[in-house]
Amino acid sequence: MQSFYPERFEREMACTEADWLRLLPQAIGDLHWKLQTQSAGVRIGDGALGLKWRVGEPLAIGVVRMPRFLVSFRFAGLDDVQRYAFMKRFDLYMQRGGG
Repeated sequence: MQSFYPERFEREMACTEADWLRLLPQAIGDLHWKLQTQSAGVRIGDGALGLKWRVGEPLAIGVVRMPRFLVSFRFAGLDDVQRYAFMKRFDLYMQRGGG
């Protein structure tokens, strides 16, 4: 998890769109949001978050192929503390790990 989240940033994730759409409602929580084609809008207090995504070419490491998912985050009307609070929860629900 980061200590600061700017108003706009991009992420590359190793997941499929199906994984993303399955986890997204839990990551957003009780906030009002609307899903559209390859995008979503989230109301956060008096501000908002716009999410846009697309499937990237798989990452190939030798014979291993990993899905690549590219996500754009655009906050509006939220200060540093509000962005951090939202992303702290969001990142916890979206994080994937292995052992």
